[in-house]
Amino acid sequence: MPNEMIEFQSNGTTAQGYLAVPDAAAGGGAGVIVLQEWWGLNEQIKGVADRFAAEGFVALAPDLYHGEQTASPDKAGKLMMELNIASAEKDLRGAIEYLLRDDRVTGMKVGTVGFCMGGMLSLYAATRNDQVGACVVFYGIHPKINPDLEKLQAPVLGFYAERDQSVPPSAVRQLESKLKELGKQVEIYIYEGTDHAFFNEQRPEVYDPQAAEDAWRRTIDFYRQHLTAK
Repeated sequence: MPNEMIEFQSNGTTAQGYLAVPDAAAGGGAGVIVLQEWWGLNEQIKGVADRFAAEGFVALAPDLYHGEQTASPDKAGKLMMELNIASAEKDLRGAIEYLLRDDRVTGMKVGTVGFCMGGMLSLYAATRNDQVGACVVFYGIHPKINPDLEKLQAPVLGFYAERDQSVPPSAVRQLESKLKELGKQVEIYIYEGTDHAFFNEQRPEVYDPQAAEDAWRRTIDFYRQHLTAK
């Protein structure tokens, strides 16, 4: 399965990202933008992109920290708060345009999926770019991002944790209610007994394999339903 770091045009310059594509024998597939947690574009996020490629998608994980990553929560929080949201949005737009120009990508729109910080960026991108055809959010949070939900066009699939103190179920249900009031298509799952970052297999203290697998299969089915070929 070919995968590599690539460059794409963004904000008048170039940005980088990790590109994972299906085996050549499988042909092309729908495009998916994979958005990092606050740690940066690390091996775990690259592994998620590889998993999408194994399912037949062309996945691009843009490096929103432009080369920086960390395993320190303090440094991760600093990097997240220092992220320039306007520049990040341009990076996301550039990544989407890169995918849609790739001959291996089928369909006129891409999916977005993100985790923690990336989850909120997934929703943000979907409100800013009508080329997003399906949006997936894993326990999305970022104090500096307030997506304009009225502009959302894509259906949303969200996964959250019952014991998440950063994104408590009450806040999740409030978001769900707001989206439904606006007439948006949304489906939310809150997994009982789970913690923030339950999908991250490299964090055994919070990883929940049963919830992670259920969320993964729902994500794949969601994309196959909403990201149609040309």
